[in-house]
Amino acid sequence: MATQFSRRTALGLAAGVPLSLAFSACGTSGPGGGDGASYWFLSGPPQEGIRQGAVDRFNNANPDSKITTTTFQNDPYKTKIKTALGAGQAPTVIWGWGGGGLRTWVEAGQVDDLTSWFEQNPKVKDRLIDSSFGPATIDGKIYAMPCETVEPIVLYFNKRVFDDVKVDPPESWDDIMALVPKFNAKGIAPFSLGGQSRWTNMMWLEFLFDRIGGPEVFQAAFDGEKDAWSHPDAIDALTKMQELIRAKGFIEGFSSITADSNADQALLYTGRAAMMLHGSWSYGIQKEQGGDFVPSDSLGYMNFPPVDGGKGDRSNAVGNPGQYLAISAKASAEQKEVAKKFFTSGVLDEQEVKAWIDSGGVPILKGTQSELEASQNADFVSFVYDLANNAKVFAQSWDQALNPTAASALLDNIVKLFQLSISPKEFADNLNAVTNK
Repeated sequence: MATQFSRRTALGLAAGVPLSLAFSACGTSGPGGGDGASYWFLSGPPQEGIRQGAVDRFNNANPDSKITTTTFQNDPYKTKIKTALGAGQAPTVIWGWGGGGLRTWVEAGQVDDLTSWFEQNPKVKDRLIDSSFGPATIDGKIYAMPCETVEPIVLYFNKRVFDDVKVDPPESWDDIMALVPKFNAKGIAPFSLGGQSRWTNMMWLEFLFDRIGGPEVFQAAFDGEKDAWSHPDAIDALTKMQELIRAKGFIEGFSSITADSNADQALLYTGRAAMMLHGSWSYGIQKEQGGDFVPSDSLGYMNFPPVDGGKGDRSNAVGNPGQYLAISAKASAEQKEVAKKFFTSGVLDEQEVKAWIDSGGVPILKGTQSELEASQNADFVSFVYDLANNAKVFAQSWDQALNPTAASALLDNIVKLFQLSISPKEFADNLNAVTNK
């Protein structure tokens, strides 16, 4: 994963990573909130507590330049931050995913260019894995501070359920389709899915496009090539997706289940579903909320299996190469200095790194192998490390790589595809209309 990820390519995270609408307000939220800086980020365990802990330690060490925080669930956050940026009322520190969303903020002059600051603070930059800067880099300039963890998408499975049904984990797409009727016959949903959240559905298409046609299929759509979504391999992937849905591959009522509630994860660890496709952050949630499920070694995990005859390398991964902190261009000079001080001494401090590893995360830092190997989650974090390190291609999630307009159209049409209200051809036509140059 040493190859630089740029806005020109959604495929640049290649193998070789060195390891190294409810909301709760915790203070003032806009750029005008006093001398201190403000910081918005996502809620939910265990990530919220880890982020808040880093802020609390920074505030204790810097009582004259404190940071106030506000937390949001995933989808409400996306709406809120967009509105706040447009109104010039964004927080000082803006949490995000980089990529296409960051580009729109840059083009609108809403976030600061941090290139010269990183040049002046090489110790900050040099401790982070090189590839994490890809989604933070727009037209050769760095506009966000990479932070937190590398997060590939993982296929999880309940070992207890597999043992009870006397079947083995899937090694191919054909295996997945063969398992569906076996689980359904036992009254167990083959797959859990928080389909109301939309991006959870998208993960399925990301892997099917890759495994069938290779990463070049989405790359063509990302690049705006004419009718890229109508490529035969894309249509094949969309068709296979609907075949799985029609075969009752997902929990009944999946389109009304939200990922923010973690109800999809509960279906897996309670045995009501056999499998689930979700981000690596799910491990920490299942460990915290699933009782003895994780401690009893009942959680299995693997990379998405290949599709027979497909062109994609079975090692390929998709997900988030990191998370990103930008600084609002509308913040005061004093607030910006507080944010930069936080970037220098607060982000990924020793305690935060330990907390991420203890939660099952792999920090985007160089030289953390010994900490990972000594972790209580050694097996899982080593799996995540190997997945990211050995991936021939590690592509950024589609809705983060695309610009917000295209991403919104993508997610809207994915819902329709999963509800079987549009055909693969109609899906392709709708997306071509948005991404064709």
